[in-house]
Amino acid sequence: MQWRELGDQPCSFSRTLAVIGDRWSLMILRDCFMKVRRFDEFHDRLGIGRPILTDRLKKLVDNFVLTKVAYQQHPIRHEYRLTQKGLDLYPVVMAIVHWGDVHMADRKGRPLLHHHLTCGHDFDPVLACSECRAEVGPREVTIRPGPGARNAVHLPPAAAPAAPRRRRVKAA
Repeated sequence: MQWRELGDQPCSFSRTLAVIGDRWSLMILRDCFMKVRRFDEFHDRLGIGRPILTDRLKKLVDNFVLTKVAYQQHPIRHEYRLTQKGLDLYPVVMAIVHWGDVHMADRKGRPLLHHHLTCGHDFDPVLACSECRAEVGPREVTIRPGPGARNAVHLPPAAAPAAPRRRRVKAA
């Protein structure tokens, strides 16, 4: 499968990767959640080439993850703000940050702490069931076809229908 074909797959994971699946898009999103909004700020913070930054910002705007808002008229200058669709990526970004904090931090510990304003505590993101609110880990989940399932290739092997067995032909 070609990279450009990901967005056409009947798989939510593939379609998401088509929008945010490269390192620069994820770094831009990380900075957006830290309230970075202007092209030059992204450029300075990330050390990314201008053409690549322009391309990634355009892709995020075209996919309604970011919106471009003018903040100056003469000359016109824009900033990039997360849309609701972009804000909905917060758990994804936080999951990546948490994995990095657990597995990639050096001996000194986490480089950044996330503080919950409501309760006043630093926190770790947790995945919870939307129905019972219990924490969810990979061993407490099974996957089954949903209404949009079209291809068994995207199902886990246990949920996919068994492929017909090939008959071996004996050499003469």
